[in-house]
Amino acid sequence: MQTRKKYIFLTFLASWLLLFFFGGDQLRRFAFFSGRKAEARRSWPRWTDQSLLKSFADPEELQRDGDPSLLSPRERRAAWLSAYRSSRCRMETCFDFSRCERHGFKVFTYPQERGQPVSETYGKILSSIERSRYHTLNPEEACLFILSIDTLDRDHLSGQYVRDVDEKIRGFPLWNGGRNHLIFNLYSGTWPSYSGELGFDIGHAILAKASFDTESFRPGFDISIPLFSKEHPQRGGDRGWLSQDSVPPKKKYLLVFKGKRYLTGIGSGTRNALHHIHNGHDIISLTTCKHGKDWEKHKDTRCDKDNVDYERFDYQELLHNSTFCIVPRGRRLGSFRFLEALQAACIPVLLSDGWELPFAEAIDWGRAAVVGSERLLLQIPSAVRCIRPERVLAFQQQTQFLWDAYFSSVDKIVHTTLEIIKDRLSPHRSRSRFLWNTLPGGLLVLPDFSTHLGDFPFYYLQHGYSPSKKFTAFIRAVSQAGSLSQPILRLIQAVSGSQYCAQIVVLWSCEKPPPPSGKWPQSAVPLSIIQGRGKLSDRFFPFEAIQTDAVLSLDEDTSLSTSEVDFAFLVWRSFPERIVGFPTQSHFWDAEQGRWGYTSKWTNELSIVLTAAAFYHRYYHSLFTEYLPAALRELVDGLAACEDILMNVLVAAVTKLPPVKVTQRKQHKEGVAQQAECRDGAAGTPPAGQRSPSAPRPAEGKGSAGSRSLSQRQDCLDQLADWFGYMPLVSSQLRLDPVLFKDQVSVLRKKYPGLEK
Repeated sequence: MQTRKKYIFLTFLASWLLLFFFGGDQLRRFAFFSGRKAEARRSWPRWTDQSLLKSFADPEELQRDGDPSLLSPRERRAAWLSAYRSSRCRMETCFDFSRCERHGFKVFTYPQERGQPVSETYGKILSSIERSRYHTLNPEEACLFILSIDTLDRDHLSGQYVRDVDEKIRGFPLWNGGRNHLIFNLYSGTWPSYSGELGFDIGHAILAKASFDTESFRPGFDISIPLFSKEHPQRGGDRGWLSQDSVPPKKKYLLVFKGKRYLTGIGSGTRNALHHIHNGHDIISLTTCKHGKDWEKHKDTRCDKDNVDYERFDYQELLHNSTFCIVPRGRRLGSFRFLEALQAACIPVLLSDGWELPFAEAIDWGRAAVVGSERLLLQIPSAVRCIRPERVLAFQQQTQFLWDAYFSSVDKIVHTTLEIIKDRLSPHRSRSRFLWNTLPGGLLVLPDFSTHLGDFPFYYLQHGYSPSKKFTAFIRAVSQAGSLSQPILRLIQAVSGSQYCAQIVVLWSCEKPPPPSGKWPQSAVPLSIIQGRGKLSDRFFPFEAIQTDAVLSLDEDTSLSTSEVDFAFLVWRSFPERIVGFPTQSHFWDAEQGRWGYTSKWTNELSIVLTAAAFYHRYYHSLFTEYLPAALRELVDGLAACEDILMNVLVAAVTKLPPVKVTQRKQHKEGVAQQAECRDGAAGTPPAGQRSPSAPRPAEGKGSAGSRSLSQRQDCLDQLADWFGYMPLVSSQLRLDPVLFKDQVSVLRKKYPGLEK
């Protein structure tokens, strides 16, 4: 027994010695025995036979996944700091607020120097600023400055690269180290690293840049903008493929991608891996190697097959027939594909790690895009399959809203940039993220008017608000009121008899003084007189005297009964964001003349409700005066009755909805009001047939006055369509008439017995 134990002991000892001599050297390399487990993890992989291998690579290259063109995060940060010394800029430290206090938010663009090249895209940006309501020609009034030097393309291999920018901007007396300057950039860096370097020191300037890296982005100071092509329209732009509040048809594909496959260099990792998710059924992922001059030198075994499959599908067809679109990074973080997917209502699936999304300060991209990770590419198909159908629909509708509100034109991209900066100047009066991400969008909501949702006509249904239960009658007068027989006095009596009328305001647009207070009729509501300036645009000025949400706009010769006013007001309370009124007109496209036409003939369709007798929300006065540039208001003052058209165009552009017509009495006395003109050529007297819903309409084209008026209205339509970039007016066949809803009770018990006469 003792001998057996001795042999067992000797065998165990021999095994331990053999293990120590032959395997101990390997075991000592593990952190478990050395006590340096954390260090071993950081330096993984540690090859056990590395002493036998000769290194042919720089250790730094091993940290770049074999791509020597890809800079490490520390190197990218160092390159950025060397170019942008004011990397810690904030509005409070690098922006002079005092320049904006006296004249408000005004923008000055540097004058163009002779012989200085400007790209087509940068020309569009400058034009957008110069056409905006913020532009000023006086640098002393400016709060923000825009360089005339084209800084969009800072790739020194590009033909549009502008050299010696540092030397040029230092010579500008207004530069001031870049303070209160805004610099636009679409392309930065160059092959092979495509870093964020611009090639000049921006100093304290705000940078509005595409493909912004989150490491370089200065939050609350810089602005990330989308990458857009030189073909992007100046204004207007194509509408999205999904109509507002509509349900799209079932898409053929779930997830698609069609684009370049980079064989080497930055961005190649993600695009090379996209073929793994392709199944040929509901997920289509197509790449091609066939791009660049020397692609054949780097082609691999997949290239030939990929190129054949690539040609089998049309890119636009894939966009419009897929629910989700993969938007991977290119050589830079952003790509044109992002805006293309938004317009097509194809929910973007973003695979661009470190990209500061466009206008992320204002836009909630979590409601319109799926933000993925390049490292988790293979999980994308299962992730998008888990999204519920109702959320998919919400995503699709939000893509259309964002495209139309902020990205469909260069004008909107530039104006969104300016409005974000303006909001920073007065945080207490800035737009909330709700306003930026809800119809009609931040550009059409003026914080100077109000920051309370209940003061705007767009949010009543969403938040349970309701417009005020009273209205203000706003009458534009251009002639003397001498006796009670004149139409304006009868109109005042009819309107003041409404149970919903809170006050009557008369805009006196005549050089002659208004009649004394004793000659105005007595009414149950307050009556006030405002002296106008004799301009047609005055009727849409936001006068402080107007305190109610609803405004009943009237011409002095309008003939309405109290019952008509009451019914129209109740209809307006159901449609507070629209114009609701009586006299209507319509527009049409004249293919023979290649221009927009205007007609006052009674037709089934209508697109314009004249403000001679119409209800609308008082916010549109502020939008008309403060949102539209001065050039459009000058157009209104120079063309007869163009103010009606412009107000309808403005409301339609905001709401994407037509006006609402309410019918009048079956029988009414027709008569042309006899007006005493203020003076020859006074701005203010609308032509006959437009002044009143009860006045007889003249035959179109007959008589020099009628022909001139019609021609001016058509010119007005054409110029407005050109300024907006499209025709915002929406046609409708809706008419609301209480008489059509017959009930089985006595006429005396009807709600609007006056309309039956």
